[in-house]
Amino acid sequence: MSTILVTGGAGYIGSHTVIELVKAGYDPIIFDNFCNSKPAVLARINKICGKNIPFVVGDIRIREQLEAVFNNFKIDGVIHFAGLKAVGESVQKPLEYYDNNVNGSRMLLSVMKQYNCKNFIFSSSATVYGEPDVVPITEQSPVKRANCPYGQTKVDVEYMGEELQKADPEFSIVLLRYFNPVGAHKSGLIGEDPKGIPNNLMPYLTQVAVGKLKELSIFGNDYPTKDGTCIRDYIHVVDLALGHVKALDHCLNKAGVHIYNLGTGVGYSVLDMVNAFSKAIGYELPHKFAARRPGDVVQCYADPKKAKEELGWEAKLNLDDMTADSYNWQKNNPNGYED
Repeated sequence: MSTILVTGGAGYIGSHTVIELVKAGYDPIIFDNFCNSKPAVLARINKICGKNIPFVVGDIRIREQLEAVFNNFKIDGVIHFAGLKAVGESVQKPLEYYDNNVNGSRMLLSVMKQYNCKNFIFSSSATVYGEPDVVPITEQSPVKRANCPYGQTKVDVEYMGEELQKADPEFSIVLLRYFNPVGAHKSGLIGEDPKGIPNNLMPYLTQVAVGKLKELSIFGNDYPTKDGTCIRDYIHVVDLALGHVKALDHCLNKAGVHIYNLGTGVGYSVLDMVNAFSKAIGYELPHKFAARRPGDVVQCYADPKKAKEELGWEAKLNLDDMTADSYNWQKNNPNGYED
């Protein structure tokens, strides 16, 4: 079976994807510098998989470290997760984000070309659509100038992949545009473990639930939506991981640029999430309303029809699964991967 290099494979989405790759019969290799993840995750991945997954500590910006992996393994394809991902931090540190996300991706693609490895699956984002003109968002929706450096690095890497494919038509470039990943593995062994105060809704909810944080601040309750709060397409991380496996099955050695939205097609409001989470824990989660945050899009959810028709993939896990699995992870690991 094919050997797949998973950059950022120790991270939140990467770790879940490695597990699904093994279940599907692929041989993943984890490549990570642990700037956004913890080495402790590796033993847990191995426990779930029932075998040791090869891993290499390395940085995508360093050619020699990438070349060493390609010299030691016959790599058939790359799933590229490695990247800095905090919107607010990207505004403060744009150069670091462009260096890691764009320059790192350029180096990775350059080494792939050198070793004649022409299957590239990129972990992109719905942020490339900006404030959408219409919802649900299809793959034909226009890609826009992003409203933060993090989002713009996703746009730039997408363009770089498309330009490379034009120049070298043997490449299979897959752009997977995610919506909002939440949840955790059913075992409770792996999940989302953000550094510091979480930027995303679900880890914030779980940390309030286990008493690490006092209450949730909901930014804005005066949006033109059913309850005044923003609407997003939340997708279970295991469904998202399975989307990568299906994309690999379908697009491996299939030249071209292949673009798919990975979402549920359902828009949930922030209050929907709070209510579902309250149901999961058995009491009302403490929350308050605060002023709107700059840069927040009113509503953003996917039309995932193309992925269903072409990849045979659709999200199966619902909001109750997302909240229950997130809570199970946090309850069993109140401090994440720290002992």
